[in-house]
Amino acid sequence: MATPRYQVVPHPISTILTWVKSKEIAIPEIQRPFVWNSSQVRDLLDSLYKGYPVGYLISWSNPTVRLKDGGTAAGKRILIDGQQRVTALMASLLGITIINKDYEVTRIKISFNPIEERFEVLNPVIQKSKEWVPDISELFAPDVHLLNLVDAYKEKNSGVDRNAIFNVFNQLKKIENNMVGIIELSNELDIETVTEIFIRVNSQGTQLSQADFAMSKIAANETYQGNVLRKAIDYFCHLAISPDFIHTIQEKDHEFTKN
Repeated sequence: MATPRYQVVPHPISTILTWVKSKEIAIPEIQRPFVWNSSQVRDLLDSLYKGYPVGYLISWSNPTVRLKDGGTAAGKRILIDGQQRVTALMASLLGITIINKDYEVTRIKISFNPIEERFEVLNPVIQKSKEWVPDISELFAPDVHLLNLVDAYKEKNSGVDRNAIFNVFNQLKKIENNMVGIIELSNELDIETVTEIFIRVNSQGTQLSQADFAMSKIAANETYQGNVLRKAIDYFCHLAISPDFIHTIQEKDHEFTKN
């Protein structure tokens, strides 16, 4: 009988967010940058709020794998598939800045209307509206008191039912309890096999371009330090367009710049 190559373990979103905050989740060099737009982040939250499934994540444990920050994955869960969803949750619920595909540091702010129970990307009109919570990350702050938020909302919207608003806020807060299945790959798998899994999984959804495919294969080549070569190519392309990007490299990737 063949050795099992994976197991499926369900985890609540709150646990995944804890891993993000403690940096237990790591993104390998075979992964792509964050390519979702803000509307896709909004739609993910809407699905979670409605109790819809949002797919599986795939993780792997291998202490020698190189990560996007130049370090190794020792003691971390390597996120093979699900970067877009985890980054979307990190940005919208924790209020953490992200680096997009253009290597720009940005915040994704998702707003929520508890009267209509509707999500939207923050815009100037919503910012001025009393009916909208401009940034839902305030509901997920570690020291937040839900009743205080309800009272503050009612003070701005005197005609709303306090209990109804509390129930809606509470339902939104409970998306942390939604379960997400994590496919945990065997730590006996090599990087070539894991890369092949990544490429096959990503033949659906936001598809890999030929460049994505090539870069993933380059990054997987440990003999010729593929992870460094991939990064050098990526950085060169960005520097050709924006020379000031050198400061981002120096600030974010000390391991690369010291070589």
